[in-house]
Amino acid sequence: MAVDYEYKQVTFLPRVSRAEIRRVLTDDAEYGDWELTRMTVYWGGVRRAEVRRRVIRVQRTA
Repeated sequence: MAVDYEYKQVTFLPRVSRAEIRRVLTDDAEYGDWELTRMTVYWGGVRRAEVRRRVIRVQRTA
């Protein structure tokens, strides 16, 4: 059985501090079960975080 993931991209403007980015990603991880898979920094200072979480499929038992 393959593991399925749901992905989400979060984009941060250059004026957002590293502390604020850390707080947002920590909140996503703690309350939404998201985990960071990739952080990319582009020219101009824009940062894009890719996060994922496991999709739980419920199977009928009866």
